[in-house]
Amino acid sequence: MTLVPLHVIGGALAIASGFTALYTLKGGTLHRKSGTIFVYAMLIMSLSGAVMAVGRAGAAMNIPAGLVTAYLVITSLITVRPPSAGSRRAERGAMLTAFALGLSSIVAAFLSAGRGNIGFVFPLLMFGVLALSAGVGDLRMIRAGGLQGAPQLKRHLWRMCVALFIAAGSFFLGPVRRIPEPLRIPALRLIPLVALVTMAYWLWRLRRKRISPSVIGVSAPEAV
Repeated sequence: MTLVPLHVIGGALAIASGFTALYTLKGGTLHRKSGTIFVYAMLIMSLSGAVMAVGRAGAAMNIPAGLVTAYLVITSLITVRPPSAGSRRAERGAMLTAFALGLSSIVAAFLSAGRGNIGFVFPLLMFGVLALSAGVGDLRMIRAGGLQGAPQLKRHLWRMCVALFIAAGSFFLGPVRRIPEPLRIPALRLIPLVALVTMAYWLWRLRRKRISPSVIGVSAPEAV
């Protein structure tokens, strides 16, 4: 049985629920529910993509891409959950996973360069650096005994937004055949960038260490 339908449905749900969570009242019911759907949909999309890429040389890039994306979503969710012994163990496991993914991706990039597979080098380096940077963030958080306030929300925000960018980018910036003909509009290729622009806006809003209630409870129109 092919995983393609599951992968496609998961990706579509992830994009729809991700942007819904991004532009709804932060902390509200719709934000929480759409965020939960986003997490599960992203895990379905990313992990199914990684599994389908196993043994396919032309799609090997999807393995680190899927695993790093799943890691970002899981750690972003853990960040806003109440701390517990289980979550602390998960954070340590996630940190080790990030370092392993980062190092293996960078090694794979150099091996690809040596074999002449130049097209794989930049994506592998990108995901490798992303995973290592996130792993360093995990290490700092663990050493600090956890995060609260603005740093906690920043961690949650950037990891979710980067994961959303990856999901939207794989659809809108990938091969044209993936996009239904009615949606083949050049302007739609800018949609993935919306996630990054919105992330930058919120990181700017959260630049202060103290968070005002207006930032937490901002409505969707304000977030644009």
